[in-house]
Amino acid sequence: MEQTNQFLGTEPVGKLMGRYVVPCVISLLVGALYNIVDQIFIANASYLGSYGNAANTVVFPLTVVALAIAVMVGDGCCAFVSICLGREDSQTARASVGGAVVMSLGSGLALTIVYLLFQTQIISLFGGTVNEETFQCAREYFFYITLGIPFYMFGQAMNSVIRADGSPRFAMASTLAGAAVNIVLDPVFIFNFQWGMMGAAVATVLGQILTAALAVWYLALRMKTIRPAAGDFWFRRRVWGKTLLLGITSFLSQISLVAAMAAINNMLRVYGAADPIFGQAQYAQIPMAVVGIVMKFFQIIISVVVGMAAGCIPIVGFNIGAEKQQRVKTLLTMLLLAEATVGLVGFVLAEGFPQQLIAIFGAANESACYTDFAVRAFRTYLCLMVLACVNKACFIFLQAMGRAAASPALSMVREVVFGVGFALLLPLFFGLDGVLYSMPVF
Repeated sequence: MEQTNQFLGTEPVGKLMGRYVVPCVISLLVGALYNIVDQIFIANASYLGSYGNAANTVVFPLTVVALAIAVMVGDGCCAFVSICLGREDSQTARASVGGAVVMSLGSGLALTIVYLLFQTQIISLFGGTVNEETFQCAREYFFYITLGIPFYMFGQAMNSVIRADGSPRFAMASTLAGAAVNIVLDPVFIFNFQWGMMGAAVATVLGQILTAALAVWYLALRMKTIRPAAGDFWFRRRVWGKTLLLGITSFLSQISLVAAMAAINNMLRVYGAADPIFGQAQYAQIPMAVVGIVMKFFQIIISVVVGMAAGCIPIVGFNIGAEKQQRVKTLLTMLLLAEATVGLVGFVLAEGFPQQLIAIFGAANESACYTDFAVRAFRTYLCLMVLACVNKACFIFLQAMGRAAASPALSMVREVVFGVGFALLLPLFFGLDGVLYSMPVF
């Protein structure tokens, strides 16, 4: 017999935040750490160094494209299901879950085919031609990561669905299990087997396969509140459309990073070549490697704040559906305070300890100009992190409330138009430093 989520409308808001936010934060943080863990081990392998680091930076936004599509499906389903359950419409909720399963599998396979067909062009688009060594490392890493895209997307999308079903701890555990596999196998494949970029990618894909397998097991045997029947997997235009529309803000919050990195990587390549130091062939990959690391740190912080906001989606959606507006207002106040606190912690770390942060990514094996540029990049690029964190929370909260038009419109203007626009414009006036100014300005 199906259970209900009525407790979302009765239990204290603070208690619900603790139950849903913490597992969601950990799940998204661990998902973001896949690529970051790879980069840490790659950077500390002397035979890869900054070339491998730069290659990882090139491929990173391509994994974010996959994540963006997955969270659009998953978070949209989570928001729609929660609203439906608040209205006691379990039939539509089940149809949304069935659609999320089909959409995540179909889009994962489609994206894999596109990546394999246009591998060279895509790597070039994201700045992988800065030098031959970086290009070869990027191509090797990209190929094996691409093979795992369907598993990665399915696991990430179903993570949100499992949370909507009332099992945030299982969603967290499945993601942690996959990350543990990656962390254990990375040093084995990179240092012991000397598999280089292929080793890092294979370790990541094996972890993603485990997470996807656990999601399949949950969907088949453990679903309790919204267990779909065979007919719920058929195409339903209204349900699938509403699911995707409610998830578009999550998509934009991730895809904006991809668009910005495409612009930033190419600006780094162009204006780095004009720099007296980084214009030298042996240092050409440094700006891309360093900014990639800075953006990875930013991604960690953003994963926390997005996880906090996304963790509130089932709570907000249910209470909106049940017309309990005061609970929604209380939740928003608590969320904004928490997001600002996380941003402040990130700001202190970036401004006060940039050398320690960059040292994690193998700075000891690099030249002094690598460290100097990294310190400048951390302090400049992330100087207004608090505001960025609060913005993310507001956009996703609107999504959870069912504001299917306002949330993506605001996200599009800020994340894509300004984010990419300033990354392309400011280097014209400030050269290489203009790339670093683009983040705090928008």
